[in-house]
Amino acid sequence: MPRAKTNGGAGLGKPIAFRLAEADRAAYFEKVAASGLSQSEFFRQAVLTNRTQIVARPKASTDRKRLLYVFNKTSNNLNQIAHRANSEHVRGKLSEATYAQLLDQLQMISRYLKATLGKVD
Repeated sequence: MPRAKTNGGAGLGKPIAFRLAEADRAAYFEKVAASGLSQSEFFRQAVLTNRTQIVARPKASTDRKRLLYVFNKTSNNLNQIAHRANSEHVRGKLSEATYAQLLDQLQMISRYLKATLGKVD
């Protein structure tokens, strides 16, 4: 027996596949089962007819983009400080002066990030 055509007689097109986390998959199947529809019918009725609510992420402001850039650059500096402290410790050359210098650099980074964070939306 031929399949009934939907969408005004246009027939069904290519399948769409996507992956879900196990918890999301279970929630989806639970909603499909509660609806009494097939997966395809549920998708067409719930999603395509806009019975779902989509919450869009707000676009990042220029300040937020700049802050993310600064944070990314800072992470590189933190890695360099940690590498220097570790390599000098392993060689037995980590002095009090070096330790104090590294700590000063970390405190400066911390103050800069805290000051910058307050100015972003």
